[in-house]
Amino acid sequence: MRTQAIRLHKVLQRAQVGAETGLTHGQVAERLENGYANVSPAPPDKTAARIVCDNVFTYFNLIFIVLSLCVIAVGAYNNLTFMPVVLINCAIGIIQELRAKRTLAAMTFVEAPQAEVVRDGQLVRVPHTQTVLDDVAVFRAGNQIYADAVVLAGECQVNEALVTGEADEITKIPGDKLLSGSYLVSGECRARLDKVGRDSFVSQLTIEARKNTREKRSGMMHSLSRLVQVIGFIVIPFGAIMYYQQTVVLGRGVQEGVLSAVAALIGMIPEGLYLLVSVALAVSIMRLAKKRTLVHEMRCIETLARVDVLCVDKTGTITENAMTAAGVELLREDRFNRADIDMIMADYMGSMNADNETMAALRAFFTGRPRRRAARTVPFSSALKYAGASFGDGEAYLLGAPEKILLQDYDNYSERIESLSSAGYRVLLLALYDGDIAQKGINAPVMPLALILLTNNIRPQAPKAFKFFADQGVEIKVISGDNPMTVSRIAQEAGIRGAHRCVDASGLNTERKIKRAVEEYTVFGRVTPEQKRKLVRALKGLGRTVAMTGDGVNDVLAMKESDCGVAMASGSDVACHVAHLVLKDSNFAAMPSVVMEGRRVINNIERSASLFLAKNIFSFTLAALALTFTLTYPINPAQLSLFNMMFIGIPSFVLALEPNVNIVRGRFLVNVIIKAMPAGLTSVLAVLAAMKAGEMFGIAGEVSTMATTLLAFVGMMMLFVISRPLNPLRRALMIAMGVGFAAGGLLLHDLFELAAFTLKGAAATAAIAALAAPVMFILCKLCGSIARAK
Repeated sequence: MRTQAIRLHKVLQRAQVGAETGLTHGQVAERLENGYANVSPAPPDKTAARIVCDNVFTYFNLIFIVLSLCVIAVGAYNNLTFMPVVLINCAIGIIQELRAKRTLAAMTFVEAPQAEVVRDGQLVRVPHTQTVLDDVAVFRAGNQIYADAVVLAGECQVNEALVTGEADEITKIPGDKLLSGSYLVSGECRARLDKVGRDSFVSQLTIEARKNTREKRSGMMHSLSRLVQVIGFIVIPFGAIMYYQQTVVLGRGVQEGVLSAVAALIGMIPEGLYLLVSVALAVSIMRLAKKRTLVHEMRCIETLARVDVLCVDKTGTITENAMTAAGVELLREDRFNRADIDMIMADYMGSMNADNETMAALRAFFTGRPRRRAARTVPFSSALKYAGASFGDGEAYLLGAPEKILLQDYDNYSERIESLSSAGYRVLLLALYDGDIAQKGINAPVMPLALILLTNNIRPQAPKAFKFFADQGVEIKVISGDNPMTVSRIAQEAGIRGAHRCVDASGLNTERKIKRAVEEYTVFGRVTPEQKRKLVRALKGLGRTVAMTGDGVNDVLAMKESDCGVAMASGSDVACHVAHLVLKDSNFAAMPSVVMEGRRVINNIERSASLFLAKNIFSFTLAALALTFTLTYPINPAQLSLFNMMFIGIPSFVLALEPNVNIVRGRFLVNVIIKAMPAGLTSVLAVLAAMKAGEMFGIAGEVSTMATTLLAFVGMMMLFVISRPLNPLRRALMIAMGVGFAAGGLLLHDLFELAAFTLKGAAATAAIAALAAPVMFILCKLCGSIARAK
């Protein structure tokens, strides 16, 4: 979302507003007019003009312009054939980036985050950026606090881990401050916005962070940037030395010296590689947007391709969000019958403000009218695993996880509870508590009254999705706050491999135990938010690439810790904000296609990039040998342009859009160099052989044509190697490129400066090609062995 400039027209008097009335519409309009809206200090989106400039005014384009001027200066106009390719590359980059910008802009506009505020005594929903100073905002469990505020009414538990690093839940009551960037774990409050826009706590952190940090790049983009920097640093002195050697040392003419230097430099510059990567990623983001997946960070696409562990929650991922109460099991029938439990639960439900799937299921089941309201309530906490309500006179009730409420008495009821959990029920305990619910933890006697059974239906598409990940070598870890036996049973029904291996995370109280557990178990139950983060961290410590899906506030810390956080749009605001990807339809069944999109784009970029690097290896090596042994550089820019177009430019863009589901392993640049090395070295050997043959058989005038033809032959072999296994499209591509090169050489031989072969030249070229094939085969085997040994 584009951020507008902020200009304060005048200082306004602060409004003393009530929690039930809020600002008037007149006060809101005055604040909007004078620049007191909650506008983020984030930089504006990239404009169309900026996109054009970024694609046109690049370092390498400047080099190409200088090279073209050199070619024009010596009158070798035929050798300007490399410039149309440069212009086409720029046009493709601009068009694709503009298309991606339009697609994402439309999606983010529809999904702009909303805020709930009180104005003129009415609750209204407006975009976050349209809230103003002194607005009375309503914050509920799962909401992220978007501006600094002061609580006016209500009580809530807030997690400030995203801004302070402390994961403890802090109770906020009227008069307490709320920090922007933190989020509500439970409860509900109304708060007056005290600092908005640039003045808020999180905005000040953002501004300060921008002074000292750079945008994070993926490993692939970082490697490419370093490669481009190195090449950009050495090409100019290399070209100058090459010109000097060809003209002064070898005594060639100025035109020949310029063309040799230009040809060498064009071969060294991966002119389309960076563009290919940028376009492929932009297209990938656009394709994901059309699949209702919003990408927050481009680098997560590469991470998706490398994911080998996927951490999921039970509710909302394996099962439907909606819960159903399945029944009640009485524990003290001598004192509390079913009617008593129904009345207690009616009073309890009538006193609690929480609005989540569990409460919705309980309200649908316990339909009695409340007789009284609690004097004090404690909302459910993901850390404590229970909620409470006190009705005075020592009558207080707790509802939550049985083992967290019963503590040492749990063993007396464990057989019954675990039997129900093993059947797939989520079991809640209703207990009478003889203590102060305001105090953290159980520190007084507890009388268990009843077990309340809840159930979730497994998502119909979930088993298919989990089978897909298992077949693709992606390990599933189920991390849930529910009973481990319940989660294990449901995970087994969903077809998750190894789901019978479950553990209660309550006992994982050391880093060593957590590390051992992530290696041994698939299902983790009774996990706190902080433990979720530690489990993800432990997996990363084992060298795994971890994706974490979630929809609630209890998933936020783990999503932030993971290599790629994936949020369901139907979940909490804060989960969507910290995630790298957001599934707009909140459907886990979309995850296979999302992961496959990541694999497709990265595998194809890696494959296509090897075409560019093979040419760079050839050009650098041949130029270095020419300088070292005072050899004539045998190829000119026009000849190299034909090869570039037919065996690098067109194939790389076609292959970049092909399906590819293989998991990505290893480091990007190393993988690309290993793939490119056989063709690069074979090309050098073939061209050196052509130069020697020209000298031996007296056909020096055909050496350039022989070298270009041999480059095309090796390029065809390279195309075959990276296209395996062949399919109709790849076969057609190879045939088309071979025919295109032959047609260009025969019909446009003057444009590309290719001479007709004599019998000796044709025979020598055929013989060298016949020898080049086994050489490349051996080099491919050798590089393949190196790749497997990594």
